[in-house]
Amino acid sequence: MSESKAKVYEAEDVTVTFDAHRCLHSGECVRGLPAVFDTARRPWVDASAAAPEEIAEVISRCPSGALHYTLTGGAPETPVHPTTVTAVAGGPFVLRGHLVLRGADGKHTHETRAALCRCGHTGNQPYCDGSNDCLLQGKKWT
Repeated sequence: MSESKAKVYEAEDVTVTFDAHRCLHSGECVRGLPAVFDTARRPWVDASAAAPEEIAEVISRCPSGALHYTLTGGAPETPVHPTTVTAVAGGPFVLRGHLVLRGADGKHTHETRAALCRCGHTGNQPYCDGSNDCLLQGKKWT
């Protein structure tokens, strides 16, 4: 995840980061913990509104990897094994597992979840940014 693009939301025992450039609005967060993730509120993330473990569980369902968490004194997110790649009809490749992504600049990042562009229209390579017509039309892709 590109930390320079991420917004940080902190509570006593959890830090939540959000990279808006990677969010594809699957809604896992707002459906999973609406007290924490409320798009009608500013800031839209209140990391103190639920137990850190609950926040971590909901964030781990974010298919794009736009949301990440760090538990104070806790284990980092465990990647699924084996790594999975799902081609979403009219949408991105959704990857889960121990991922090492290398950008065009040669830099690499370690990820546990990512939605990668497969249409070539993204402005955020290698991540899908919703530029694909199917995603822009609001069709469910997860």
